[in-house]
Amino acid sequence: MSDTALTVPVSLLRAAPARHYRQVGTVLLVGPLVLYMLVFYTLPVLAMLGRSVMEPGLTLQNFIRLAGDEVFLRVFGNTLLTAVIVTLGTLLLGYPVALALSRMRRTAATFTLMVVLLPFWTSVLVRSYAWMVLLGRHGLINEALHAAALIEAPLRMLNTAFAVRLAMIHILLPYMILPIASVLRQMDPALPRAATGLGAPPWRVFSQVVLPLSMPGVIAGTLLVFVLSLGFYITPALVGGPHDMMLSQLIAQQVDLLNWPYAACLSATLLGATLVLLALCQALPGVRGALRLGMR
Repeated sequence: MSDTALTVPVSLLRAAPARHYRQVGTVLLVGPLVLYMLVFYTLPVLAMLGRSVMEPGLTLQNFIRLAGDEVFLRVFGNTLLTAVIVTLGTLLLGYPVALALSRMRRTAATFTLMVVLLPFWTSVLVRSYAWMVLLGRHGLINEALHAAALIEAPLRMLNTAFAVRLAMIHILLPYMILPIASVLRQMDPALPRAATGLGAPPWRVFSQVVLPLSMPGVIAGTLLVFVLSLGFYITPALVGGPHDMMLSQLIAQQVDLLNWPYAACLSATLLGATLVLLALCQALPGVRGALRLGMR
């Protein structure tokens, strides 16, 4: 009886240092990242938020000015519209690719995945210039259409909203494909087979089995692409026109004019709008749990 009584405290004493070492190891591993984010992200964001309400003094005039600024309202509306269109475009183009990836054999899936990831190996600036070459008045598309006698005069495609959205869909497409493909590859292949064996046609198998099970990846990819679209700058600046300005371009314009308080106010508005939209999305039924599954 005494031996048993002594064994329990000894085991507890041995487990305590192990837990302590694990905690110290976790702190040492996570600490550098936390410090990095604090110095290079959190502090600059706080400084930006402070500048938006502290210059020329403690005031909310910069934010009050936004409500009556027609330029801001038009640019902000165009930013939201572009983000929605780009998100829908990447979803419509990316879902079939993700579905095909989940059904391919390993060799074909690896090759297709390399093609999908190829844009990540090229600078966004280079890809945007490539679209300028394609969509210019004397670009490849106009020259091909003219050579085929389909047009007489060059089409105006560059410096339009169409060019901005087309290029952004191309650049952001992998961010939609990867989360959906990851979820689809984890799906039990016996479920679609069982539905087919019970007599369900292919469209019903997809709508009632595959699509609901892939929703975590769809939601994760949609939020990721939408948030990235809101802050896009390089592509709209290169292939867009003055009438298709996005909020990031307006912020850069105010910085060039050395209007730092108003630029900080615009940046805070963009950050706040993004956080509000994310909070609203996560408040929807089932979205939070789907996001956890989609990000695994």
